[in-house]
Amino acid sequence: QVQLVESGGGLVQAGGSLRLSCAVSGRTFSSSAMAWFRQAAGKEREFVAAVRWSAGDTYYADPVKGRFTISRDNAKNTVYLQMNSLQPEDRAVYYCAANRGGYMTTLSRRYDTWGQGTQVTVSS
Repeated sequence: QVQLVESGGGLVQAGGSLRLSCAVSGRTFSSSAMAWFRQAAGKEREFVAAVRWSAGDTYYADPVKGRFTISRDNAKNTVYLQMNSLQPEDRAVYYCAANRGGYMTTLSRRYDTWGQGTQVTVSS
């Protein structure tokens, strides 16, 4: 069982930046793919970015390409989401997710472990 704890959310002005962190623990960590999803009020949960731990491969949803960067720190067992040029449309609860089989996918139902979420609010 993988355990995930997000942090780093908050309030930021449009054009600003935030860095989200996801602390990872558990026996399946080394074989997991990690992802960030977000869910705005009244909307469907949507994929943001993913990274495969072993090779560092990354994949991004079109709306965040060039603005967001997903990365992982082996020593700290932590996954990050650096968010730059934030816009009001980015306002959502951001969730960290893990796939213990190591598969990167945009489908939320394929992930078996989720964090509690962290709120990101962007004001105009």
